[in-house]
Amino acid sequence: MTIKIGIVAGEASGDLLGAGLMAALKEYLGGPETSPTQVRFIGVGGPAMLAAGLEPLAALEDLSVNGFKDPILRLPALLKLFRSLRDTCLEEAVDVFVGVDFNVFNLLLEKSLKKRGVKTVHYVSPSVYAWRTGRTRKIARSADLLLCLFPFEPDFYTNTAVKAVFVGHPLADQVDPPTTADADKMKQLRTRLNLPLDAPLLGLLPGSRRSEVGFMIDVFLQAARLFRQRLPNARVVIPCVTPAIHAQVVSAVEGAGLGDFVVAVQEPAREVLAAADVALIKSGTSTLEGMLLRCPMVVSYRLGSVTFAVVKRLVHSPHVALPNILSGRGVVPEYLQDDATPENLCEGLLSVYAAPDEQLNEFSRLHSELRRDANATAARAVIALMGNSAKGAG
Repeated sequence: MTIKIGIVAGEASGDLLGAGLMAALKEYLGGPETSPTQVRFIGVGGPAMLAAGLEPLAALEDLSVNGFKDPILRLPALLKLFRSLRDTCLEEAVDVFVGVDFNVFNLLLEKSLKKRGVKTVHYVSPSVYAWRTGRTRKIARSADLLLCLFPFEPDFYTNTAVKAVFVGHPLADQVDPPTTADADKMKQLRTRLNLPLDAPLLGLLPGSRRSEVGFMIDVFLQAARLFRQRLPNARVVIPCVTPAIHAQVVSAVEGAGLGDFVVAVQEPAREVLAAADVALIKSGTSTLEGMLLRCPMVVSYRLGSVTFAVVKRLVHSPHVALPNILSGRGVVPEYLQDDATPENLCEGLLSVYAAPDEQLNEFSRLHSELRRDANATAARAVIALMGNSAKGAG
């Protein structure tokens, strides 16, 4: 018996989610080595999904698009790839198709396949809680099953045809609650970076894209200068995900004359968050990492004035930081746009540094809520959708 699963991820984060789901599906459906059941995955993914056994129909780079202009310029190639993936899934008679994030492309592909009788899954709910809640009906027309990372998301789909299931967040499964071993790792990282073990350590995370860093780095560095004036032995570390961003940050640090206590490192953000006493973070996924790693934080975000004016009209959520959205209250200070002054950011950091317990207690609660063995839970939901196709497997 062969079970065929189509799966498409369009970016690195989706590649990791897809690989985890694939491994869990193999474990449940494949059974022991002597089992006659074979599980085939065909589609698009990155290194992690390829290592998990994906038979690639295209390279991940073929789907990589950024901003507004790039998709328009690449539209002919994307349409050609869309038709190729759709036709191959139909020709192979896949038992189910899973679109991992990459919302616009995957939802269109799911909709096309669903119309032709293929069972469809979308993994990761778009941020309907923050943007247009009317999108829920469009998602329901594309997917039979929606796998949600956050517990509040299924409620948005109550009156739609899609079955929305909270599966938990894989990152919450990967990050364990702090132990004494983590304190040792913190000391090792500080030693490796030639930082004092007993000095207050501030992590600055201005973003993972050069455009984001361009908007955030100067005000973050000014806030760090004020923080240092109040805590004269403090040190500051900025993780940089690429050499280009590292060069950009180093130039900004040198231009601000802060090289005596600010260091830019090509280390994962997770390492810095694990070592820091407090962090100033641009709103985004890093706020979730900081929460799981129990790093007290202040969150900020700035955009161009015109873009911010447009976004402000569209966004419906009262919070931007994921810990606040999950908690339903402002446990993490947020300073956006004109409120993101060096003075405000510094005062927020000093307040959180001096009294972190409220944040840390809430972070622990939220971590437990998200820790649901996401890969296995998602796999079971997909298998339930497959129904007869999966019977006899395992």
